[in-house]
Amino acid sequence: MTQGEGTAVVLRPPRNTLNERAVGWWRTQWLLLAAVPVVPLVVLGALIEPARFWLLLPAAVLAAAGTAAAVLLPLWWFRTHRWEITEDAVYVRTGFFWQEWRIAPMSRIQTVDTVRGPLEQLFRLATVTVTTASAKGAVRIAGLDHEVAADLARQLTRITRDTPGDAT
Repeated sequence: MTQGEGTAVVLRPPRNTLNERAVGWWRTQWLLLAAVPVVPLVVLGALIEPARFWLLLPAAVLAAAGTAAAVLLPLWWFRTHRWEITEDAVYVRTGFFWQEWRIAPMSRIQTVDTVRGPLEQLFRLATVTVTTASAKGAVRIAGLDHEVAADLARQLTRITRDTPGDAT
């Protein structure tokens, strides 16, 4: 991702991966999401004998689908999510079939936020959100080690402070 004077930007995959603990964080989110409909269906199936089969069958299907998603999707996401910051911009690439590249020039950054939800705290992770004036919305880097996220926020703050604003 370099830019010479009078030349176009050459995109290459960003260098950095997320923290490996992000896989466990995503898996936990999937399992909790699957548990929301499964637990009431199992409880009702145990309590209402005439409807037991019709309650436990969808519970089993949802539990199997949720478990499969929890095993496979986080690994896939971990392999495809990349990020990098340079003196010029923040680069984020997500997705596999529908890849999305987000580039936030330093001169356009308005705020840098670090967020740690309860599960992120449990996994010692954080999300860095870089807000620009873009109609597309903020650039998010989720699944970072919490110390890396804090360092990244400090570094982005320093770089954006030292970068002249974009007049366009």
